[in-house]
Amino acid sequence: MEDISGAPTLRSAGEVAEARKALLSRRVHVMEPAAVSRCVGADAAGWRRFAVHWEDLAPDDYAAREGTHRLRRYGHFSLDRTGALRPMPHLAFAQPEDTNPLYTGEDRHFEPLTDVFVADPLFKSLMRLLGRIASCLQDADTWSVKVHPFRVVASADSAGLPTPEGRHRDGVTLATSLMIGRENAVGGQSSVYTPDGDRLLVTTLEEPGTLLLGDDRATLHEVGPVRPADTTRPARRDVLVTTLTAHHSAERDAQVG
Repeated sequence: MEDISGAPTLRSAGEVAEARKALLSRRVHVMEPAAVSRCVGADAAGWRRFAVHWEDLAPDDYAAREGTHRLRRYGHFSLDRTGALRPMPHLAFAQPEDTNPLYTGEDRHFEPLTDVFVADPLFKSLMRLLGRIASCLQDADTWSVKVHPFRVVASADSAGLPTPEGRHRDGVTLATSLMIGRENAVGGQSSVYTPDGDRLLVTTLEEPGTLLLGDDRATLHEVGPVRPADTTRPARRDVLVTTLTAHHSAERDAQVG
């Protein structure tokens, strides 16, 4: 899949090629913020504008059951090989069986993405970038794209758990996590493993624009607790989690694609 919204520069094409090569060989890759910015045509002002959307998330009542203060929204799209991004019906979010041990078999209902979020040109460019990268893993005419902006909040007496389910798979082809921002936060270490438990990568996403990519078919992942550096103030960790899966039948894709 190629992004037809504009011809990629030689530099950005090289960044995408490097990400594809790493995914095929190591199954995981971290793209640095400068590389991501070149690929999506974003400057500092664009990233700041995009981060404002995280001020309009809704409580995650499912995570609250586990004692985690998390805010989020959810959107589902199809992305074809021409780069066309189309919204899918807003239905319950369900994960495939034998992937997420905490929520397997449960329909979860989240507030949809806001119109201004979906209309943001940086969002659209990011989705097309991910489509270009995912094409190395599978040659799909259409991708099912699921979009989850998250904010995890922690306090002195309550650690924030970005992945309360622990080590898991998402049941998709490509799983990605984009750092949007951190405030007064320590921890939140991302780890990616082989199915046998060997750790392939450990990193802490710190700088906005850092993008973690993983071949979800061949890896598991988890994120460690977040705690406040200054215990008199809350901590927050904002990320955009996006997954891509080769298109299934329309009915099944609407539920678990």
